[in-house]
Amino acid sequence: MPELTFACTAIEPDRFAAAPAVTLRMRASGPPGVRVHAAAIRCQVRIEPRRRGYTEAEGEAMADLFGGRERWGTTMQALQLAFLSHLLPGFVGETEFDLSLPCSYDFHVAANRYLAALEEGEVPLLLLFSGTVFTGAPGTLEVSPVAWHTETRAGLPVKAWLDAMDAHFPGQAWLRLDRYTFDRLAEYRTEHQLAGWEDAIERLIKEAGHD
Repeated sequence: MPELTFACTAIEPDRFAAAPAVTLRMRASGPPGVRVHAAAIRCQVRIEPRRRGYTEAEGEAMADLFGGRERWGTTMQALQLAFLSHLLPGFVGETEFDLSLPCSYDFHVAANRYLAALEEGEVPLLLLFSGTVFTGAPGTLEVSPVAWHTETRAGLPVKAWLDAMDAHFPGQAWLRLDRYTFDRLAEYRTEHQLAGWEDAIERLIKEAGHD
């Protein structure tokens, strides 16, 4: 079974994407001299939070995810970030390709809350690969799976994530509400004749004594 290996050579914000995303620059390598006709690749992207350190501010921002630092030994587990797919064209030896990793402010997803809590450094990623590889001599076709143990690690610069988000939502963040809460907020806004949603939330914050 011809084994493919993968490496991430760079991660950059995709400034031309229709939605916030970063680009993972990848390299795929096959056995020497073996012609790979094509490969259907699936990539599971996980965050490994234990592989980096955190400032006091970052630790406080992640308290709702992992609790206090004294609990991180048991609560700080890998976070699922994305499932990506890509169809590799034919190559011999090695080839380069890009994976588009979407970014989001959906804070109902634990990985996104983790990313938003970081200020600097890199996000430790684990890329787990699966899929199907098509090889064979001229006139033949052999089909084999990507080996189950195929993986590689990468570091997503926090700045790249921030730049990708700021390219679409400069200075902004998003908050998703259920319909009941949204309707109550709308009633509050109308009752107090407030111009926008931020005005309504700012007033509620002040009423709660958090100036």
